[in-house]
Amino acid sequence: MDLVPEERLSDSPYIERIWRSASGDDGGSFTSMAEIHSSIVVTRFQGRCTLTVRGPEIRATPAFSPPGAEFFGIMFKPGAFLPDIPPSMVMDRCDVNLPPAASRSAFWFNGSAWEMPNYENADTFIDWLVRDNLLVYDPLVSAVLAGQPVHMSLRTVQRRLLQATGLTHNNIYQIQRAREATTLLKQGVSILDVVEIAGYADQPHLTRALKHLAGQTPAQIVNQARQEKLSYLYTTLPY
Repeated sequence: MDLVPEERLSDSPYIERIWRSASGDDGGSFTSMAEIHSSIVVTRFQGRCTLTVRGPEIRATPAFSPPGAEFFGIMFKPGAFLPDIPPSMVMDRCDVNLPPAASRSAFWFNGSAWEMPNYENADTFIDWLVRDNLLVYDPLVSAVLAGQPVHMSLRTVQRRLLQATGLTHNNIYQIQRAREATTLLKQGVSILDVVEIAGYADQPHLTRALKHLAGQTPAQIVNQARQEKLSYLYTTLPY
């Protein structure tokens, strides 16, 4: 299944985007693609509300969404992280669910009860975390990813990247490139052109990378995109 979220941007320097989605009545399995961002996800299911801290993923992994669940997420910008729950602790779907407080709409974090955030007040919630030094940001990460000169040793850069993201620079590059390739394939760009645009050595190289990081071969991604377009046309054409 595909969870197609509604999303919005934020003015916060800590937030990449804010999204929400629902699994519908059927739920089902899907593939979680490799990801460089950490995030907070709130799940509402069967009258219960759970706040989960998630880290980056260096490979595609199978995932499952229960039927009738609602989701809301805050995706952090690369370099933003919770020092008490660093990205290295929650990588590759080693998620941490924060314990619920007495109220069904609250949770415990850092010794205090917090109200569950929602899609509308996510920016304010992040401001509160920043105010209490529970969410921090290392600007070195954005500088490195933008290719800007950094006047410090390679070892220091690597250490700070790992601390802030849980990833090496090469991990980040490979994941971003695979995501770019996947987007191009879904947009109808030919496989051979994607090889050239995304900088892969050849088609087998692209195939190996996408199987590992996206969970699908280029051909499977193209076919799925075609089926989704046909399904959309079928459901929107007038009778």
